[in-house]
Amino acid sequence: MAETRNEIRFILNGSDVALRDVAPDATLLDWLRLNRSLRGTKEGCAEGDCGACTVLVGRLSVEGLVYESVNACIRFMGSLDATHVVTVEHLRGEAGKLHPVQQAMVDFHGSQCGFCTPGFIMSLYGLWMKTPDPSNAAIEKALQGNLCRCTGYEAIMRAAHAISSYGKAAKDPLAVERKGITARLKAMRDGARVEIGPDKARLIVPADVDDFAAVLEKEPGATIVAGSTDVGLWVTKHMRDISPAIFIGGLDGLRETSQKDGVITIGAGVTYTEAFDTLSKHVPALGPLCDRIGGEQVRNMGTIGGNIANGSPIGDMPPPLIALGARLTLRKGSARRTIPLETFFIAYGKQDRQPGEFVEAVHVPVPASGEKFAVYKVTKRRDEDITATLGAFHLTLAKDGTVAGIRIAYGGMAATPKRATAVEQALIGKVWSEATVEAAMAEYVKDFTPLTDMRATAEYRALAAKNLLLRFYVETTGTKAPFQVSRDEAA
Repeated sequence: MAETRNEIRFILNGSDVALRDVAPDATLLDWLRLNRSLRGTKEGCAEGDCGACTVLVGRLSVEGLVYESVNACIRFMGSLDATHVVTVEHLRGEAGKLHPVQQAMVDFHGSQCGFCTPGFIMSLYGLWMKTPDPSNAAIEKALQGNLCRCTGYEAIMRAAHAISSYGKAAKDPLAVERKGITARLKAMRDGARVEIGPDKARLIVPADVDDFAAVLEKEPGATIVAGSTDVGLWVTKHMRDISPAIFIGGLDGLRETSQKDGVITIGAGVTYTEAFDTLSKHVPALGPLCDRIGGEQVRNMGTIGGNIANGSPIGDMPPPLIALGARLTLRKGSARRTIPLETFFIAYGKQDRQPGEFVEAVHVPVPASGEKFAVYKVTKRRDEDITATLGAFHLTLAKDGTVAGIRIAYGGMAATPKRATAVEQALIGKVWSEATVEAAMAEYVKDFTPLTDMRATAEYRALAAKNLLLRFYVETTGTKAPFQVSRDEAA
């Protein structure tokens, strides 16, 4: 059993913090504003959409000290052990001057009503540290999760391009403090389990993955919190009790990604940001999809394993992974079992997971040369929106042009992510042609009975799902120009 301590430890701006009285559902935003009077961090939506609450969180990774923009409104205090929290108040220039990010926003009139400005500044700060001379596309990606109701985006874009002209990164406070912060964070990582609070109202941070497995066996009803991009809304929007809560976002053993024999293995704690390079390199269609999941702050926090484990019928990752034939490793104590991902989803809110069992990793086969794979997400707005329907297609053609194999999976069309098996059967063995595809489209009624909700009507979903198959056919045959182009290409 791991040693136990009863406090979480982290750095806030320049000061070490140790807290022994922390509720499992306490958010970073509330603590900053109410306990530390750091009110530059604002509350807007309280669900990780608007970006007014953006701060940076630094953590030690295999690449060293990494700073990422996150949403403080849905980031729980229990996830902060051995991290460096940076708020807008920590930015400073030389001799009392504004920080280059702030000065650029002033000079290019990037602030109008001002409410969202600190969040924009923190997102741009994180981008500037990684990419001092960003492209338009990089700026837009970094700011996907920051919404300005004053429509001041062009001024903010100009400010983002100008930041590096105000000073060198070497003068930046996080650059100056980097070695010292790294040493302080290493000292905080003492290998102990954190347990705070009495009985059921406990906050637990396991020492490692083995310790997590042991804790969950004893507390099978505990809420597992990885990135909190979903669980955070349980608290802020639904006022749900998540006690006791086990925070696993900092477990290195769940944040590993590897590739062997044509299969990518992704630990359940790997975030979208961490998985992006590997997925987009080996399965290019997954890159644009990841870029449309939330904003940068959400992708820095949210995990692929969590997107699977919560079993949402509109989760974006399960359909393409099912279409690729992914498998899932589940662990209980020291015992493991591996199942096809598609069998994990049983019914709405019900997954094939035993008490005390957790998702440990997902194994994704890389499409072979010549196989065709695509995924399409349909939303009301392009960026940072919840899916109305999402279709994923994985096609293998025989030399004679007939369909040797096809896997089609959808989200938003049923109570779980689900394959279109009747449509698949209508295509297999047939010539891959427009007539074949149009005939197969009639089979959708056997696979899905979609619902109407605020995102789309049942009729729209049914029609869109069929048309996505037709789109896949058109794009794979090259008979017409692709429907999907970037905004730069469209311009």
